[in-house]
Amino acid sequence: MALNSLFIDFNSYFASVEQQTKPELRNKPVGVVPVKADTTCCIAASYEAKAFGVRTGTMVSEAKKLCPDIQLVEANHKTYIQYHKRLVDMIDDKCLPVDKVLSIDEMICSLMGKEQQRQKAIEIALHIKKKIREDVGEYLRCSIGIGPNLFLAKMGTNMQKPDGLVVIDNENLPHCLYKLKLSDLYGVGRNMEVRLRRNGIYTVEDLCNADRILLKRVWGGIEGERMYDKLRGKFVPGSLTHRSSVGHSHVLPPKLKNNESAYAVLHRLLQKAAMRLRHLGYYAGALGVVVRYKIMNNSDEDKLLSGKSGFSHWYSRKMRWKDYITFTYTQNTVELIKAFNIMWDRNPFMENIPTAVGVVLFNLLHKDYTTLPIFENYEKNKALYGAIDLLNRRYGYASVYFGGSHTAKYSAPMRIAFTQIPDLEIEDDEKKEGFNFKSQTCLPVGRSQISNNKYSF
Repeated sequence: MALNSLFIDFNSYFASVEQQTKPELRNKPVGVVPVKADTTCCIAASYEAKAFGVRTGTMVSEAKKLCPDIQLVEANHKTYIQYHKRLVDMIDDKCLPVDKVLSIDEMICSLMGKEQQRQKAIEIALHIKKKIREDVGEYLRCSIGIGPNLFLAKMGTNMQKPDGLVVIDNENLPHCLYKLKLSDLYGVGRNMEVRLRRNGIYTVEDLCNADRILLKRVWGGIEGERMYDKLRGKFVPGSLTHRSSVGHSHVLPPKLKNNESAYAVLHRLLQKAAMRLRHLGYYAGALGVVVRYKIMNNSDEDKLLSGKSGFSHWYSRKMRWKDYITFTYTQNTVELIKAFNIMWDRNPFMENIPTAVGVVLFNLLHKDYTTLPIFENYEKNKALYGAIDLLNRRYGYASVYFGGSHTAKYSAPMRIAFTQIPDLEIEDDEKKEGFNFKSQTCLPVGRSQISNNKYSF
């Protein structure tokens, strides 16, 4: 059985970077938080904190009870991205080519030729750990899994933390998997676990002993057969994927919990999403908006309102408003803002208090497959947005921006999502050398101008 995949999972990554950059935090329980407030939660915890029961998602107030000596640190996403880039570049240059980065703390490498031999693969893994300590930082540890396919290599990283090294091959397969829970398996979420139990599969051992036909039925198709093969160590190529959306969301701080500020934050998020859309080379055919509200009137709960042209607005117990709109494929910020204004004007929740907002551009089509409208001044707009994007990349995001986001220009800073790593070139919020952030320029485009369908650059 050839060992084809090497999976690297950095342990408690955010907290480890904090310990690496701040010696006073080393060997101490650390909790990384978005803001220093008891009402928020830890987005990462060091292993010293985990020993007291503090986990990702633990409320700060609870973390202080579990671990009175915990050191709370506000997240520094730019530093985490910079260290991530250093790690990827170092491994790629000095150890083994990096095939794919899966998240801020996960990456995969392929093994070829003699690298597929068990002892040689172990030597490569140990060399990676050594170079991380020497070239990047001794407090950045990783668990490495080696296996015949990506799935088993990933499972290997879960079996030994922190600083683990696990090889899964025909010597220990499938028995080494039996100690895992179904929920530990990559690709088995809460709903899938329920479906497995309904079909008499309660443990990983049950799953390994199930036949191909049963797994195909449980998964509802070919993914069940792929799982059957992966559990047996067969090399299963990854399924083709494509980007389906570009979006941003933000939890509103107390001073912005009003509809005027919510509008401004959404405006900012939409401008960021449009810039990313252009950078990625996509056009969007639809825009979605979501706003979560604090309940003000219980009599309004569960009331459903149907909008025109297939749009809908609804109340729920969490008082969440969602809306979407479709349009001709575009990456033009002004056109997207027009669509956003149409939706905002039919928001039925304006008497309530907003607590979180989000925008998403979807129905994406790559520029190579897009037929451009013949009546739109495409080249002129392309040059304009190219200039705006260049200024924002060079001098920091929001160096040039549309006026609708003016009161929220410092809100919704860059954040790292589970599987999306911000590109510092286009999303860095901090001012750049040689640029006075106080002299930011605001494009003279107000909401009334953008709402006018005759408006054009």
